[in-house]
Amino acid sequence: MMMARLELWTLLALWITLGDFGAALGKDEAIVKKESHPILFRQKREWQWNSLYVEEEKPAPIPYKIGQLKSTVKLEVKKFKIEGEGANTIFTVDNNGDLFVTRSLDREEKSVYRLSATMYDGNNKLVEGSGSFDVVVNDINDNIPVFPKGLNVSVAERATIGTEILQVKATDADDPSTANGDLRYSLVRGGDGKFQIHHETGMLSCRRGDLDRENVAQYVLVVQAQDMRGLASGSTATTSVTVSITDINDNIASFTTNNFEVSVPENHRLNQKITTLQLHDRDERRHKNPLFFITGGYSQMFEVKPDQERDGSLMLKQSLDYETSSEHKFTVEVREQLAVRTPENSQTAITTATVTIRVTDVDEPPVFSPPTYNFTVLEETIVQNIGTISATDPDKARNMIRYSILDPDSPFSINPRTGVLSTVRPLDRELEATHMFQVKAREEGSGLESFVKVDINVQDINDNKPELIAEEIYLCENDKANTVLGTLRATDKDEHPARFSFTLASPSSNFTVRDHGNNSADILLKQGPFSLDDSRDYIVAVRVGDGGRPQQLTSVTQVHIKACHCDHSRKQSHCKAAARRMGVSVQALIAILLCILTILVIVILFVMRKRYQKDHLSSLKHSGEIHEQLVTYDEEGGGEMDTNGYDVSILTSACHDGSLLRHPDNHPHPSLYAMVQKPHPHQPNACKGDMAAMIEDKKFEADHDRDGFPYDTLHIYGYEGPESLAGSLSSLDSSSSGSNLDYDFLNDWGPRFRTLAELYGVNNHEYYHQY
Repeated sequence: MMMARLELWTLLALWITLGDFGAALGKDEAIVKKESHPILFRQKREWQWNSLYVEEEKPAPIPYKIGQLKSTVKLEVKKFKIEGEGANTIFTVDNNGDLFVTRSLDREEKSVYRLSATMYDGNNKLVEGSGSFDVVVNDINDNIPVFPKGLNVSVAERATIGTEILQVKATDADDPSTANGDLRYSLVRGGDGKFQIHHETGMLSCRRGDLDRENVAQYVLVVQAQDMRGLASGSTATTSVTVSITDINDNIASFTTNNFEVSVPENHRLNQKITTLQLHDRDERRHKNPLFFITGGYSQMFEVKPDQERDGSLMLKQSLDYETSSEHKFTVEVREQLAVRTPENSQTAITTATVTIRVTDVDEPPVFSPPTYNFTVLEETIVQNIGTISATDPDKARNMIRYSILDPDSPFSINPRTGVLSTVRPLDRELEATHMFQVKAREEGSGLESFVKVDINVQDINDNKPELIAEEIYLCENDKANTVLGTLRATDKDEHPARFSFTLASPSSNFTVRDHGNNSADILLKQGPFSLDDSRDYIVAVRVGDGGRPQQLTSVTQVHIKACHCDHSRKQSHCKAAARRMGVSVQALIAILLCILTILVIVILFVMRKRYQKDHLSSLKHSGEIHEQLVTYDEEGGGEMDTNGYDVSILTSACHDGSLLRHPDNHPHPSLYAMVQKPHPHQPNACKGDMAAMIEDKKFEADHDRDGFPYDTLHIYGYEGPESLAGSLSSLDSSSSGSNLDYDFLNDWGPRFRTLAELYGVNNHEYYHQY
């Protein structure tokens, strides 16, 4: 080290000597010479400066110096240049190397600024290369501790001493390596001395082990944090910590009283609650788990179960009977599985209680001895005594009981006094094998009722004949003797297992039956061959017996056998089916004949009606020529000239000879046409009331003819001659035939209406002729 310093001083002396020599030549010239040969004289140099520090939050109304940049190079004229974080803005340097701060700094914003410096001579030639240095911002205690918000924690009651609850952690923005950011914790308020906190770590724990949720369920603690290692000069902050005490099952359930008394009617339903044995438990409901025990023999009659509120529900397991016992007394004990060995209320809890049940008398309905009745009845017989239904009055009154069957259509009856069952009609097992019904027992006086179920099984007898089942039975043309043509089986509707026997009901020359003894038989061919051209039918009468006891029943069935053409393996290819005789019963024939006869009568009546209508219309057509003339009247044109189609000659002829209205006997009769007299005395007399009588007669026929439209209607005459002075000729728009209207005005219409005026003229009031 000493040698390096001697070398440095030697170089410095040399440099000074050269500098003095250059000064003699002139200052400028010396500078030029010095700078023109820098390589010859420059040696390795180093920056020299002290540690640079700046105090945070220090005001800087004017820049203040924090240090100086130094180098081993000695120059008259030199310049410095800095670069890096905050260079030339926050930090500045002058030509002497003095470093200045231009504003107030915040360590929490930035604690270290990294810069580099270079030095130049008067000719801006680099003299000293880049050198790095740091400006450190010294911390001051300008921040207070900060706690997080919402500190909540829970701990179980009876927690042991030292149980850690929560680590309370505050933060301080100051430098944690200094006292400014070094925090200490303490409990300021709350807890009743049951909690403690570690001064350095902030760990909150239990100081005592007597936490009891039933006494205090929650604590609010105030925790303080102080920097400067807890010195009085340090900044402080506080927060609240809510500590909830959670429940454990450390209290045993206790009865609210030593005695429970209750009155219960004797007809109380089974498995229904009688009363509630209330319990008191200081623990939460989820920790209320009582177990109940009934001492003595009453555990068979009563039971205690926890309900929704975890109290004891006293239940009835056996029926009560006032007449047998009017009071029951027993003891109930409550137990509980606890989380602690010694419960808190061990000295005060009531764990046993006496229960007294007083049974009250109730008028009860009749009671049947068995819950159901079962009997057996033989079918097809009338049984007078199937069995007896019995019920009693459980009360002391012992009232009389009357019995009845609910089903009115039941084939059974019951004696209302004795309860003896009997059959009303014979039973058929094949229709209904089991009968179920209810019998009602009713007390006389109180009217109380009860019901019982009765099941009756119908026992089978051999009353059904066997039925033959024949599989496909056929014979082949070339079958030989003893060939099996088919198999026979049988069924029986009776219940007993039948042993069927098969025999021929009548002898047969071609066929026989072989019984196998196992409820089946074969039909065998005795002799052949056969031909399909033979028209005969092959029928075998088979008798089947069921082997029943005490009497065997038999049936005879006609078995039809087909004749077929078969191949060598007796596989049929073409068969002639057995002839089926089809017939119709006499009743069916009578019904068919009656239907045919009814249809014929309806057709004849319809034809006769049509013929009658046709003849009637024809007669009307021949006798109503005048009306036909009147009907065609509206086809003429309107006005005065529409009378060209009006032919009144026929009316005139009718007036004189009366040929239109002749009677069937062809004898002459007075004319139906009445003479209509005109009131004028000088007019000749016209045909009197015959014409009017005829018109009335035809109107009567038209009104009573249901098959045709009447001639005298508005449909025909309503709009005749719209331009004619005569207007419509329809009688529907005119007055009645008995009117006294004077028709002389028709003479004023001209000569063409003169004849009509004469016809409707009236000479006197009686214009009808009698005949």
